[in-house]
Order: sequence, then C-alpha cells, then structure tokens
Amino acid sequence: MERPNGPRTVVIDCFPERVAAYRQGHAIVAIDVIRATTTAVTAAALGRACYPVPTLTAAFARAECLADPLLVGELSGAMPDGFHMTNSPADLAARTDVHRPMVLLSTSGTRLVCNAGGITDVYVSCLRNLRAQIDHLVRHHATVALIGAGSRDEFRDEDQLCCAWIAAGLCDAGYAPRDADTFALIERWRNASVEAITDGASANYLRRSDHLRDLDFIVSHVDDLDRVFRYDGEQVTALTAANAA
Repeated sequence: MERPNGPRTVVIDCFPERVAAYRQGHAIVAIDVIRATTTAVTAAALGRACYPVPTLTAAFARAECLADPLLVGELSGAMPDGFHMTNSPADLAARTDVHRPMVLLSTSGTRLVCNAGGITDVYVSCLRNLRAQIDHLVRHHATVALIGAGSRDEFRDEDQLCCAWIAAGLCDAGYAPRDADTFALIERWRNASVEAITDGASANYLRRSDHLRDLDFIVSHVDDLDRVFRYDGEQVTALTAANAA
C-alpha cells in the first residue's frame, strides 16, 4: 500500500459512544490500557484467538460457537459467574493453553472495540506496541482517531498517556492535531514517564482489588511488541509482515 497523500490529522477522544463520530474516513485505534486492550494484544501476540464482546449475553453466545473457549473478563470490576478468569494480562501471559480461543468482556474496553465493528480500519493498541502502531498508521492512514475507553465517565490517565504518545509520534511524522483538546493532551503527556499512570484511579483500583501484578505487567511491558493488531468485526489478530504491508 502506498503512503497516503494529502492533509494528515490525528484526534484524541474518549468513551465507546464516541466511535460514531469517526466512522467515516478515519482509522480507529481503540485503547484501554488497564486492562482490556492490553489483555487482547497479549493474547493475540501469543497466538491465541481473541474475540471481544460488548455484553455478557454476547460472551456466552460467542462461547457456544467455539471449541473449549476461555471466558475472560469483568463487569464493574467483578468476574462474571461462569468465567474462567478476570481481565488480567499478567495471568493470561502465564497460561500455556494458547490453543483455547478467548472470549473477552470488559465494562468499557470491549464495548469500545465492538462499537467500531463495520469500520474497515480498526486497531487495538496499548503500551506494548506503540512504535509499531505509529509506524503502521504513518504508512497507511492520513486521518486517525485515537479513542480511549474511559471508566466511570472519566478519561483515565493511562489511556490519555497511551493516546498522547501515539499522537505525538504521528505529529513528529507530520500529522496535525485536529483540535485544541488533542494538542493539550499531547503536550501534557508527551514527555511523561510510564510511572505517571501508577497514581491514577485505575492503578489505585488494581491495588485495592489485589491485581497489582497487572499494573506491574503493564508498566514493565512498554513497546516490547513489534506488531500491529487489527479488529475485523469479530476477532483481534496480529498482522503479519505481509498483510501489514
């Protein structure tokens, strides 16, 4: 694919409902660092099939279509009855049953991903594949929307930082921030360290709920994957070198 021509812009937004504003003409990058997109990226990077779902009903319906599925996720912080594990990238990375397809549910992150269904270019990203995501967008897309999942009506620090770092990389490659809010977020987080997210509301929730291992996993796995992860309306898959080109 040739490098796109014309004006290049990037916008940062938040919440699953905001996907509708970017359905036309944008590449969408869905981001929920703590924890849905980190879990999805970790699964796909290991070769595990990953099926995000927007609701509990959809989770069980999807599981019925799969052989020996692994039900992973949370709703309002609690693992639903009948699930095998909560939305933990650290615990998922330690599992050896990668042959089992994963059905992934979260309060807002998987709703964000699924709301983008039907859009041609949808990516699932996190802190693990920053450079690869930036480089792929620069090569293939002139108009980019980076959308954080949000939680409890708040654009969480970790998603702001991840969106801003990707946006900053795009701006360094010649993109222009679409609006003042995007510019402000880039300026706020561009030079921040990853440890800045450890004081946020999501990090504090992980501490309270005895999931500190996930916070440790997230801050210790930054830009360690040279892959891009696409959502095709059903599944999150890692692009190979051939289909990424």
